[in-house]
Amino acid sequence: MTLLILLTLLGAGPTLAGRRAPAPAAPSLEEGAAQLMNDALLADEAWGELRYLCDHIGHRLAGSVGLEQAVAWGARELEADGLGVTLEPVQVPVWIRGEERVELLAPLERRLDVLTLGGSVGTPPGGIEGEVVVVGSFDELEERGAEAAGKIVLFDDPWVDYGQAVSYRGRGAAAAAKQGAIAALVRSPTPISLGTPHTGGMRYEEGVPEIPAVAVTLEDAAWMRRLAANGEAVRVRLQLGARREGEAASHNVVGQIEGREHPEQVVILACHLDSWDVGQGAHDDGAGCVAAMEAGRLLAAMPVAPRRSVRVVLYANEEFGLSGGKAYAAAHQDELGQIVAAVEADTGAGQPLGFRVDMRAADSGERDEALAAQVVAALQASMALLQPIDATELEISWSGADISPLVKLGVPGLGLKHDTSGYWPIHHTRADTFDKIDPALLARNVAAMTVMGWILAEQPEPLPRSQVPPEQ
Repeated sequence: MTLLILLTLLGAGPTLAGRRAPAPAAPSLEEGAAQLMNDALLADEAWGELRYLCDHIGHRLAGSVGLEQAVAWGARELEADGLGVTLEPVQVPVWIRGEERVELLAPLERRLDVLTLGGSVGTPPGGIEGEVVVVGSFDELEERGAEAAGKIVLFDDPWVDYGQAVSYRGRGAAAAAKQGAIAALVRSPTPISLGTPHTGGMRYEEGVPEIPAVAVTLEDAAWMRRLAANGEAVRVRLQLGARREGEAASHNVVGQIEGREHPEQVVILACHLDSWDVGQGAHDDGAGCVAAMEAGRLLAAMPVAPRRSVRVVLYANEEFGLSGGKAYAAAHQDELGQIVAAVEADTGAGQPLGFRVDMRAADSGERDEALAAQVVAALQASMALLQPIDATELEISWSGADISPLVKLGVPGLGLKHDTSGYWPIHHTRADTFDKIDPALLARNVAAMTVMGWILAEQPEPLPRSQVPPEQ
């Protein structure tokens, strides 16, 4: 009897083996979005990942041990989530903040709370001191240029928006140096302050003397302006240990999900892994990174892969010259025409409101409003899928720094748009720490990135785009 049963089973073997379960059917765009939305809002992986990044790695300045630890961590997490991982080499600048001490000497003595601007030179060992000239704009500096020679210029430009405010951080030192100034103080680019200075990158100009530059608080900028307006001489001493130490090797972390029908077509979900050397880089841009990484995990876990490939890119150095974004664009010149879109999250983890659409002419890099309007029209119907988290807005605007080298070559760019009312006050400060993250809003950010990734990878037709120049 046992032999009979065995022979019967053996005889049935080929028949049973031939009955393979049918491959699961791809969900509709709407079904997939609903499932991903639900999964993103219920999962807590992003919260745990961001907590580890902030509390166990901390700040991640380009060229630091922290950034390299974050690179290894990001690669490890993406691989564990089922993505194929590649580390792409990037050379990043190394800048050391050093000790910093700035003191008001007159009309009374008091230490000022400052942060040296990234890339600034330091001072001689004994420091430098001088009288302060307060200006409210570049135009005023030009008008009063003769007064600036041999003095320290304070740029106290009232907040209008980040774009205007950050221009003084970036160009202030060079503009002051052209007028013969010996140092520059810059009002921190924020609308609200609790005595908190904001650091950030600055740049010098060839042929112009390199002078030290620091950010001061809104409160101290307003105080020095009042003193100067009252006719009192304001005198300051700076002692800064900032220095540059060449370049170091780092990597962009790239994780990919292969598309089921068009694996050669790619949707990029991006962020920057580096941060400034103050705070923990929780909002800028740790939250953006875990949102992109979690989107990759959730999309990789779908029963059926998206129609197109999805690529998560954690860029190595945004804060200090876009090394990661530039290196990535240069390394992927041959596939520019196959990049369906690049999506970036880099304005914190406030309530997601929708996406900013950025389209450029591939031959000039100039914004193409008409083409951007076509992209908005192509996405408009799908934005209803983000209604559960109230993230349905589409506007034509800047999409993001890391993806900008790709966007300037004609790749459609989308930037996750946030409520930034709580972002600018802590941006580039010691206060950008994990405790400022709302877990419910972080989950909504994950949902927005995931669903947009699904829409772009799964919808029947890719977005309209500028034709990539054949010589690129």
